[in-house]
Amino acid sequence: MVTAIVLIKADVARIPETAETIVAIPQVSEVYSVTGEFDLVAMVRVRNHEELGDVIPGRLNKVSGVTHTETHIAFRTYSRHDLEAAFAIGYPETA
Repeated sequence: MVTAIVLIKADVARIPETAETIVAIPQVSEVYSVTGEFDLVAMVRVRNHEELGDVIPGRLNKVSGVTHTETHIAFRTYSRHDLEAAFAIGYPETA
């Protein structure tokens, strides 16, 4: 699995519609509206690197309202959620 973090600048008047269109792309797992230099952050997950070309320049960059993107490919995933789930297997949570 390849994960790409896509930072997106969007037409400010169209941010909600742009985000909704992007999250409808099957390989996009979530889209965040954020503060700072970029307007949106999309998490893209694909099986191999070649698929990134189909998804990011092929679909995401063509969404109406997207004005610029910057893509970062993850090398490794560190997730507290996944780690906690692995250690909690079979044990009920205590209060």
